[in-house]
Amino acid sequence: MNAEHQVPPAQDLLFDGNFSPLPDDLGFRGPIACRAADITYRQLDYWARTGLVVPEIRTAGGSGTQRLYSFRDLLILKVIKRLIDAGISLQQIRTAIDHLRARGVDDLTEVTLMSDGVSVYECTTDDQVVDLLRGGQGMFGIALGGVWRDIEGTLQQLPSERAEDHAPVTNDELSLRRRARVAG
Repeated sequence: MNAEHQVPPAQDLLFDGNFSPLPDDLGFRGPIACRAADITYRQLDYWARTGLVVPEIRTAGGSGTQRLYSFRDLLILKVIKRLIDAGISLQQIRTAIDHLRARGVDDLTEVTLMSDGVSVYECTTDDQVVDLLRGGQGMFGIALGGVWRDIEGTLQQLPSERAEDHAPVTNDELSLRRRARVAG
């Protein structure tokens, strides 16, 4: 069995709590997740296969099935994209995401991620931010509340689907031929 089609073990949630403005079974297919997070499908696929962001609602279960990403997943994808844009290596991002998963977060909007271009820091109070900035190095911050609002606004314009929806992905000529060949 191809590793891409194996169901991965459940990943720990990056953020605890039910903060999603959407129902738990409402999700977004890969192309929509890419548009919402401003990433390529190749990045999305790689991050799912390597376990960085495994779709919370539905993983790919073989030919013809598609991953279904939750609001929480899209939030994580957008944060990762912003860290990459700031020059943080994927290895450092994995370490930061693992740390946040292990720590758990009750109120996502109170977290700001900061970086000096080498490390990623979590800041939850103004004192921490000030202390980090005293070192004199330039830093950037990602306020997760702002990412939340950005994703929420983007998703209002994009289609979603329920987890139990298993309708064929497309009805183009090639897909119709494949289904006819399998059925007959």
